Amino acid sequence: MKKLLARRLARLLCVKSIVTLALTAVFAALALRGAVSQDFMTIYSVIVAFYFGTQIKEGTNGDA
Repeated sequence: MKKLLARRLARLLCVKSIVTLALTAVFAALALRGAVSQDFMTIYSVIVAFYFGTQIKEGTNGDA
């Protein structure tokens, strides 16, 4: 159990996770202000889809 938690924490600290979390924070701030543009929404959707797509691929290889 501890190894699984340590592995998940290490994965959370990788660059793509940090970028995705930072972008999500920016999205939340813009959404609260009501200032989310269509361009930002498109970029955000692509990045989040890429992040979760790679997470699913890693999970099917037995790395999860």
